[in-house]
Amino acid sequence: MATATLDFEKPILELERQIDELKKLAGERQLNVVEEIAPLERRIAELREEIYKNLTPLQRVQVARSNKRPLADDYFRTVFTDFIELHGDRLYREDAAITGGWARLDGETVMVIGHQRGRDTKENLKRNFGMPHPEGYRKALRLMKLAEKFHVPVLTFIDTPGAWAGLGAEERGQSEAIARNLFEMSRLEVPILATIIGEGGSGGALAL
Repeated sequence: MATATLDFEKPILELERQIDELKKLAGERQLNVVEEIAPLERRIAELREEIYKNLTPLQRVQVARSNKRPLADDYFRTVFTDFIELHGDRLYREDAAITGGWARLDGETVMVIGHQRGRDTKENLKRNFGMPHPEGYRKALRLMKLAEKFHVPVLTFIDTPGAWAGLGAEERGQSEAIARNLFEMSRLEVPILATIIGEGGSGGALAL
């Protein structure tokens, strides 16, 4: 997992490093360092609140794009139980930039759908950096209609810089796929809850 730190987060990282060193020293020498660590932890909480309350617009974008943020799949595996992924749009192919399927939330069945990006170059290439092709949006719509058929709520997790603008995507009807999702979602007879967990760029986000 990538551990890159944004420039404005470095003071927090330094305090966390000091706490780790204290804990390591305490373990080696069997010391009780709770009293020494407590003020550092309070300072981290204060510093984090102060930093994130005063972010510039560019810093907010950097936070939204950070590869340390939880991805859709992280939510599916931790917030929900019994997640069963469903694949394909039944028209062209599977699009790994959008993932989704059945899950349970507090015992209730739901349909979860999200943009899925990667944490490293290899995974980002597989996921197309979270930028879906038309078949990704058609897969998402297929899952929404499936949820409607079984009277199940739809929960979407948005994290994309936008829809893929490649030649192949345009040839296969990228704009039509996005417009179709918007149209069908406005008529869906089950609740939809959309949550932005990272970036929410362009029509690529609106389609979910």
